[in-house]
Amino acid sequence: MTRPDLPPPAILEELGFEALLAAIVADAQARLAAVGIAWDVGTLETDPVMILCQAFAYRELLLRARVNDAARANLLAFAGTSDLDHLAAFYDVTRLLDEPDARLRERVWLTILGRSAGGPLERYKAVAMAASAQVRDVAIWREGRDPTVRVAVLTDDLAPKPSELLDTVRAALEAPEVRVVSDRFDVVSAIRTVTDVALTVRLAPDAPASLFADVATALRAAWETESLLGLDLTTSWLISKAMIPGVTRVTVTWPDEDLVAQPHEAIGLGGIEIIDGGRGR
Repeated sequence: MTRPDLPPPAILEELGFEALLAAIVADAQARLAAVGIAWDVGTLETDPVMILCQAFAYRELLLRARVNDAARANLLAFAGTSDLDHLAAFYDVTRLLDEPDARLRERVWLTILGRSAGGPLERYKAVAMAASAQVRDVAIWREGRDPTVRVAVLTDDLAPKPSELLDTVRAALEAPEVRVVSDRFDVVSAIRTVTDVALTVRLAPDAPASLFADVATALRAAWETESLLGLDLTTSWLISKAMIPGVTRVTVTWPDEDLVAQPHEAIGLGGIEIIDGGRGR
């Protein structure tokens, strides 16, 4: 998982071909001058020395890019594919069948946070997500002094979860090496709230009418990647995602206010109505 509050890693170098070429050309001039050869580069790109300098600059650019890639492969926030698998293995986390990088990266992060004999909620969430690839998100909380750990499970497709999946998650949490002796688990399906959306969309004068359908498609695709537990559906988010190229103005007709999700609730999009708001800047 990325940390937006952190600056870019200092180990990653910003690359530029022109800067590398200038440095190599200056080095070539100095070396030739040291043996009494005056080389006036000018703008003659067909000069053999200049061609060699360009080739060296390109090869050095590739080498430095490879160094950057190697550095990223050792950072959890940037590693992917088999590099991420090896990082995860260090924390005793194994990729599930067809599990995407983002989900595996989140489980590794939760595992790191949850390394405590006290059984913090992050560890329980990591265990629940590792129980099955069908688990998209998990909300875990306690109520007062009750030792019961509440677990709400969200599947990837927002369909009702079969009892077998909930049993699988419960069994993983109740394993002797996981559960704190005083804890017991109440594993249920996450609350699903589906809402219709209506937007009034104005198009640019030269935009095709088919763009109305594209807005609805873009909106649904964007929300499906973000509709996790506890995520609010706001009018500002709807407007930002509907402002695709060719759209000049968006007004949210429905819902008429932000929808606030509970920590154990996921909001899904039902019907998406796009109202023709005319054309103009």
